[in-house]
Amino acid sequence: MGSLDASKDGLTVLVTGFGPFKVQYPVNPAWEITASLPDYLPPDRVKDPARQAASSLPPVRILKEGPVRVNYEVARELVPTLWDDPAQKIDYVIHIGMAGPQPVYSIERRGHRDGYDKPDVDGQLLGDEQRRKREGDKWIWHDVPPELLTDLDIEEIYERWIERSPDNIRLQLSEDAGHYLCDFIYFSSLAHLYKQQRPRKVIFFHVPLNPDEESLGRGKELALQLIRSICEVGLKKEPLG
Repeated sequence: MGSLDASKDGLTVLVTGFGPFKVQYPVNPAWEITASLPDYLPPDRVKDPARQAASSLPPVRILKEGPVRVNYEVARELVPTLWDDPAQKIDYVIHIGMAGPQPVYSIERRGHRDGYDKPDVDGQLLGDEQRRKREGDKWIWHDVPPELLTDLDIEEIYERWIERSPDNIRLQLSEDAGHYLCDFIYFSSLAHLYKQQRPRKVIFFHVPLNPDEESLGRGKELALQLIRSICEVGLKKEPLG
C-alpha cells in the first residue's frame, strides 16, 4: 500500500482484494481487479457537458491492498492498519471479494458479527463463540451489534452506479455478504469504525468468480464506476473545504 497523502483537496479510496481461494481457484478475480486499478480515478468519460459538470470530482487517489489471504486472523489483524495508518487519511474503503459463477455484481449493505462456521483457506475456524465466552467484555466485538450497516448512502450510490454501467450487466444491492471471509472483513471494518465512533464509510463489492480477461476488464470498469459513485455521493453530502 502506498504511503503518500492525497492532496488536501483530494480524496483517497483504499481497495482491498482477496488472494487465491484453495486449489480450485488459484486466481482470485477480486485481487486481479484490485491490482489492475490505476493510482488515480481517470477523468469521467460521459459526453453530456451538464452531467460532466455535475459529477466533477477533485483528484481521487486509489490505494490497493492485497492480495489478502483468505484467513480470519489475517483479515482481523489487517483491518485496523488500513483505517488507523497515521501516514494517510482514508476517506472510503472498498473490500472486493469473489462470489459464485453467476454473472452478478453486488454491493453489500450489511455485515454480520456471528455465524462464521466454515474453515478458512488454512483450515482454521474463527472460533469466536468460544473466544467470546472466554474473554467476556475483553472480546474484540464485545458490545458490537450482531449486524452493522454501512453509513454510505448505498441507495443513491447504487442508482448512480447503474446509470454509469452497461444495461446488459446485472448489478444488485445485497443484504447478505455470505458469513465467510467476505462478510468477515466487511464486518471487521464496520465494527472497527463503530467502536471508534467514526463514520462507517466502507462498502463490500462482490464479483463473479470468472478470472478470464473479459470478466476482469468488466470488473475493473465497474469498480472504477463504483469508486466514482461513492465519491460523488459522499461529496454531495459532505463537500470538501
